[in-house]
Amino acid sequence: MPPVLILLTLLLPLGAGADEIIGGHEVKPHSHPYMAFVESVDIQGKKRYCGGFLVQDYFVLTAAHCRNRTMIVTLGAHNIEAKEDTQQIIPVAKAIPHPDYNPLNHTSDIMLLKLKSKAKRTKAVRILKLPRSKTQVKPGDVCHVAGWGKMSINANQGSSRLQEAELIIQDDLECQKGYFCYSKTTQICAGDPRKIRTISEGDSGGPLVCGNRAYGVVAYTKNWTISSGVFTKVVYFLPWISSNMKHL
Repeated sequence: MPPVLILLTLLLPLGAGADEIIGGHEVKPHSHPYMAFVESVDIQGKKRYCGGFLVQDYFVLTAAHCRNRTMIVTLGAHNIEAKEDTQQIIPVAKAIPHPDYNPLNHTSDIMLLKLKSKAKRTKAVRILKLPRSKTQVKPGDVCHVAGWGKMSINANQGSSRLQEAELIIQDDLECQKGYFCYSKTTQICAGDPRKIRTISEGDSGGPLVCGNRAYGVVAYTKNWTISSGVFTKVVYFLPWISSNMKHL
């Protein structure tokens, strides 16, 4: 049985999102063609890396805490340290965080990135469907996340190749016990109570994929001992996503 990677997200000050893939497995190259690698630079010149996913030819969905001064998206990547022929590197024309995003309690941690040029659809670059209106995942459902985050606690950098993790949707009541800011209306709790796996820099903003649709966006977890993480619930924000993609 291949190793199973459980991806959570680490809560850091000032919304400095972070996620680490530990004990996971590498995916088949370009088997997740919707994945986006988001590289950005802050006002002090420090680089930050996040995940994201293509939802329309001009739009990538990610976490609001990934916002930065200058942002560039790479589509069609498997090995982000290689110059693959499949890669499309596109600057971000506009970052659109949700207006209600609060970095202190992580509410509405979702953001659209409008690309400067249209993504070209290929075998390595595809759109990930969003969930249908009012559809929900339920406790026990098995979903997965992917990203280029670190593969061990002591690693100095993230994985160069895309890794994947399986997660189980958890009961909202259990998450409310561990996270005082948790909202079952706008968030999803996922992990595995039988295993504790952690994350660090690199995967915030990636999709929680259930049944080939994006039901969540990687948001945060409390600390290294929590066996479940919190994801922004995409279904709740569908009207906002649709409105912003339509008018920009």
